[in-house]
Formats: sequence, structure tokens, C-alpha cells
Amino acid sequence: MMKIWNQLVLNAQRSPEQLAIMDVSSAPAAQLTRQQLVQAVKTLAAELTAREYGAIALYAANSADWIVVDLACQLADIVLLPLPGFFSAGQVRHALQTVPVDAVLTDRPDYLHALCATLDADKPLSVGLQVLLNTVDIQQPAAAYQFADIAPLGKAAKRRQLLPARTSKITFTSGSTGTPKGVCLSAEHQQRVAASLEQAIAGLNIQKHLCVLPLSTLLENIAGVYVPLMQGACIVLASEQQLGFNGAAGFSVANLLNTISSVRPNSMILMPQLLQALVISCASGWQPPASLRFIAVGGGSVNRLLLDKAIEAGLPVYEGYGLSECGSVVALNTPGARRNGSLGKPLPHLRTRLMDGELQVADAAFLGYAGAPESWTVQGDETWVATGDLCSVDEDGYLHFQGRRKNLLVSSYGRNISPEWVEREISHDPSIAQVLVFGDSRPFCTALIAARAPSVTDQQIQQGLDQANKRLPEYARVLRWLRLDSPLPMGTGAASDLMTTNGRPRRPEIEQYFQSQIDALYVGSEEKRYAS
Repeated sequence: MMKIWNQLVLNAQRSPEQLAIMDVSSAPAAQLTRQQLVQAVKTLAAELTAREYGAIALYAANSADWIVVDLACQLADIVLLPLPGFFSAGQVRHALQTVPVDAVLTDRPDYLHALCATLDADKPLSVGLQVLLNTVDIQQPAAAYQFADIAPLGKAAKRRQLLPARTSKITFTSGSTGTPKGVCLSAEHQQRVAASLEQAIAGLNIQKHLCVLPLSTLLENIAGVYVPLMQGACIVLASEQQLGFNGAAGFSVANLLNTISSVRPNSMILMPQLLQALVISCASGWQPPASLRFIAVGGGSVNRLLLDKAIEAGLPVYEGYGLSECGSVVALNTPGARRNGSLGKPLPHLRTRLMDGELQVADAAFLGYAGAPESWTVQGDETWVATGDLCSVDEDGYLHFQGRRKNLLVSSYGRNISPEWVEREISHDPSIAQVLVFGDSRPFCTALIAARAPSVTDQQIQQGLDQANKRLPEYARVLRWLRLDSPLPMGTGAASDLMTTNGRPRRPEIEQYFQSQIDALYVGSEEKRYAS
């Protein structure tokens, strides 16, 4: 990561008083200049080195401290394990049991103390856990750091057994089973992705980036922190409540709109659901700030019609695609090369190919999974990452997502159908909040559909479904459906969850749970086309 660090130092030398980080969660907003950021990182890196730490876990909300810790670990060559705040207690425990860290840096020490007390006696963290408290004071970046030690350590040998060589960061990503896997990335890999992204949007002159996603999300970590630092832009942080994430109270679109309007950023990264909320808000009269130049959309497939509506509303949206095993971003639409409905063109630092329709990526391979030596790669070997995603490439080199290989449905007529493809077409309708398509070994597709509001009628849903079916070939059309009382909730990490903690459907579990209702949709050819 020296390229990113060297660029940060160079920017600080050129304009030491220029803002590097602004945290608007407090009043007045906390600010950290480039010079203060460099000094804070150096101070913490020196302290961590002096304590001979080899690996640290970071479990905290978005803050300037979070960024300082990340950079300090990079500078001191210390492995960093960011723990997402949306992880369940079981998932946090699993990550800490998988990776033998020397300390946990957290803004929730009481929670971590209680959680770690429950670790199994035979797991690596059963002894030697430390909680690192009182992090960087951004008003006094040179202040001494205080540490709360719980037990002596000695985990270097254990780490060598559980982590591949050159591991710099471990990002845990929950798969379809809900059990997170630790993706090990090198510093050089993260740097290459950040440099490619910085090159792709260099002409936009981004001066202010608003972090909407958690910094523990690899996409925001690399594209929302490293890229702005390389560009010399200011990173703006806000509280979860200011960004609309109100926990059990639900999502507040008004809070997000107010923050965007007051911060007036040049760039943001959004999930598809957040983009849809902005598009609906624009249709209701909200005016996006003229400062916006680049809104990257990723983390899930985006309907082309939604992208078209976003652009019509004045939102400069650009769809991208990536996965943790490839260091986050693989392909991206840019101002100079955009094709709505595509994933964009692959970034210049990597190569792609299609094998039986599945996208594979080289020159962007992760080092392997934590605790799984059989997955570790050897430096210098040509490693192709099988993404598991079915894609096509058009004549101009743009990637197009077709669905997940493992989710592929094969109808009783032998037609291959990606449920994500059908769901994407149906979910474009604003009255529909969630749709899940089934039809493996069946004569036609059926769906579970949740409305966006109780006031939405079955007829409105059917009208939206009819419009989607017109865009689909006959073999992929949804002919019958069942209305859900409400969308299936985000998972908690429990084995009984129907959704993962990042909102992806656990399709086998869902089909088993609703088996009798789905079977009923195929009974009798004369039945009406929907049930409620």
C-alpha cells in the first residue's frame, strides 16, 4: 500500500491544511487535515509496532478513527480484520475464532468483552484477547494511545498456520449459507484495484466523497477511502442515522436525502435499493445536488430501466461489478465508457474470460481463505478466480450479468433460466418490494412477491408482472405467484434464516419453507394466475 501512503504524504506536503476527512455526525463537524491525518497514522503505527502486534480486528462504526487504524496497519505491515457492524454475534464470533488477532479495536468494548467470553475453549481466541480502547483523538492526533490489555499473547505461529503469506487484510463475506468466509488480500492487490479505479474516474475532479456504506465493506474501504486519498479528495463521514439506517425503526429516506443535500458530495457508492429510493424521491420532487458527478452502483444486479430513470432524474449513475475474492471491483461503467444494463468494462489491471458462460478473472486473485490452506495460492502462479456468475460479453467489450451458476433453473422443457434475471425485470415495478422466482424441473416459473406497501393491491402487482413478462421470453415468464405479507427480513446469521445478513436469498431454505405454497401454484391448469 505504499503507493497510496506516498500519495497521501505528497498531498499533505503540497497542501497540509487541506481537509482529508470530515465527520458530520457531530456538531460542529470534526475535521482532520491532510497533515493531521499523516501524523495520526504515523503515531498509531509506531505504537502498534512497539507492541509487536501482528494482527488486529476492527469493530467500529464509520469514523476518522476507523480510517486512521486502517492506514496505520498498512503502514506498520499489520494484518487488519474489519468486522462489519451488521454481522450477528455468531458471525463476529466465527471471524474471531478463525483469525488469531492480537487485539480488537472497538467502539463497543462491553459488547466485545461479553461476546469473547463465550468463545469455545479450544478456539484460537479463547486466551489472549485484547481490547484496544481510546483510539485516535482527531482533535489531537499526536496524543498518546491507551490500551486495555486482558491477557498476554503469542499467536504469530498460529497465524502462519491459518493465514496465507502476504495477507494484509481479511474481509469476511457472507455467502448463501450465512456463514462468513475470510477472504485474504495482499496490500499490493488492494493498491492495484484502487489505482485502476482512480485512473477510471480521474477526469471527474472529485473533491468530496460521501461514504454511505460501512467502511468495513470492502467496496467502500477501497473505492470510498483509498481512491479519494489518492485523488486528494475529502472523505465525508456521517452517522448511520444521518444516512437513514435506523436499525429496528427501518430505513429513513428523508434522513439520507437531507444528508446528501447538506453535504453536496461529488461522489457516492450505493446499493441498488438505495438508488431506487433516490429515483422514487426524485419523482416526488427531490432535487439532487448539482455537485454530484459520479454515483457508483454495485452489490447487486440493477435493472436497466431503473438506471435510465435515474439518469433522467439527474443522477449520474454508473453500474459496476465485483467480488471480495477479486479485491472488490472487477468491472465498471465510466463517463467515457457507459452502457446502461451492462456491468461495464473490466478494469485495466485484470483479465477476464468466459468458461461455459461463467466469468473468470485473472491478475486479481485473492490469496485464499483464512483457515483453509487448501485454497491458498502460490505467488507467481496464474490463478483464475471462478466467480460463479454467468455473464456474456458484447461486441464492444461490456460485461452483462446473466445470473448465478448455482441458482440456474432448468424447466421441465429443458430451458435454462436464471432467477435473478427474471427477478430483476419484475422488481423494476415500484409497487414491488421483493420477488423470488422458482421453477426448477417445472413447466413454468412462479414467484413469491411482497408489495412495497399494504395499500398496493393484487391487481397493481399483476399489472407490473404483466409488463415484466412482456420483456421476457415465454419460457421465463412468471405465470402464477403468491403474495407475501411482507418482505423476507435480513438474516441474523442463524441456521434458520431465509436471507443472508447482506440481504441475499437462501433459495433452498426459502423453497423448503414455502414448499406447500409453491406446490399449490402448480396445481390445476384452470386456476387463476395469482393467489393471495
